[in-house]
Amino acid sequence: MAKTASMKSSKAAKPVIKKQIFIWEGTSRDGKKVTGETPAANSDMIKADLRRQGIVPKRVKKKSSVAASQQKITAGDIAIFARQLSTMMRAGVPLVQSFDITGNGHSNPAMRNLILSIKSDIEGGGTFASSLRKHPLHFDDLFCNLVEAGEQSGALETLLDKIAIYKEKTESLKIKIKKAVTYPIIVICVAFIVTAILLIFVVPVFADLFKSFGAELPAITQFYVNMSNYLVERWYIVLFGLVGIITFFIEGYKRSPAFREAIERTSLKAPVVGDLTMKTSVARFARTLATMFAAGVPLVEAMDSVAGAAGNIQYKKAILQIRDGLASGQQLQAGMKNFPELFPNMVVQMVAIGEESGALDTMLTKVADYYEELVDAAVDSLTAMLEPAIMAFLAVVVGGLIIAMYMPIFKLGEVVR
Repeated sequence: MAKTASMKSSKAAKPVIKKQIFIWEGTSRDGKKVTGETPAANSDMIKADLRRQGIVPKRVKKKSSVAASQQKITAGDIAIFARQLSTMMRAGVPLVQSFDITGNGHSNPAMRNLILSIKSDIEGGGTFASSLRKHPLHFDDLFCNLVEAGEQSGALETLLDKIAIYKEKTESLKIKIKKAVTYPIIVICVAFIVTAILLIFVVPVFADLFKSFGAELPAITQFYVNMSNYLVERWYIVLFGLVGIITFFIEGYKRSPAFREAIERTSLKAPVVGDLTMKTSVARFARTLATMFAAGVPLVEAMDSVAGAAGNIQYKKAILQIRDGLASGQQLQAGMKNFPELFPNMVVQMVAIGEESGALDTMLTKVADYYEELVDAAVDSLTAMLEPAIMAFLAVVVGGLIIAMYMPIFKLGEVVR
């Protein structure tokens, strides 16, 4: 049977307190300087937390938005960091020395400073996991929980290897999705810019020429001439309108959970995109849960990290409901059956086999591998399908505009007569 774990009874919902990232400096019990960054509602909470850890706070300040925008550490850097640590520890290199080698040899100054800061915290008496938790922008709960499990079980190098594999697979999945959407976005943007240039700078020249003819223009030509006149006279309205719409969607997606949920619910139902989103989310769910479960993290506790890494609000809500079912004694596959639109029957069957055979992590890994291959195929198929569609779009938009401008020229002989 699959592993199970108890869970503390649910606490009453508390009002959400907006947290900010604070950078702090302090002195540990042995007099060494320690630094870090921690999310909290205010600086007083940071100071109180540091004192509980035996650290005397010297400086606590809110991390500026400018500093956040200049962040240069990528998820790929974190994956490489985990892989390097795992490799060196398997070779018998002590943890602190591994930090020295990894940090001093890193080409990214920001990553080098981060690694050496973690090393300093560990030398000051902190655990590896607690040192990582001081840098929540770079190390999520899943990373920290697995490292903590590795420290407690004495199998840190094995857990670091699992983290590295998980991060590498996750990054690979992100790259595939970006590949699917980047090309059409770039082409559409180029088409928009070219069309705007033609309407603002080229069409007015043709319009003056047509006006000198004194003849009635074809309907499509007149349409583009009217559009050009509007853009030339009121370009600022169009520009501000576009910027406003784009800003509305971006900020709404970031700041409004309800708006974001509506967008993600719609994306799951959209043709082509919905299927790709489902496959990506299932692959991420299976990979994350397999990694946590194989590391010995209790199933109920692991579901919290899985929900945090879901990447889609619909899946996050479903996973949290499944977690509540697990806490009351329900099997994982039974909880997943309640969401047939999110978890295909094949996935539920694989999970059921894993639970009955006691090899849940193995079956989840197989599900993750299978769905990552499906994502690969879906991305290739989507790209192949989009290329002719985009060419047709360009032909209609740009080609139609050019033809409309030359139609009166073709009738020039009739106008002159």
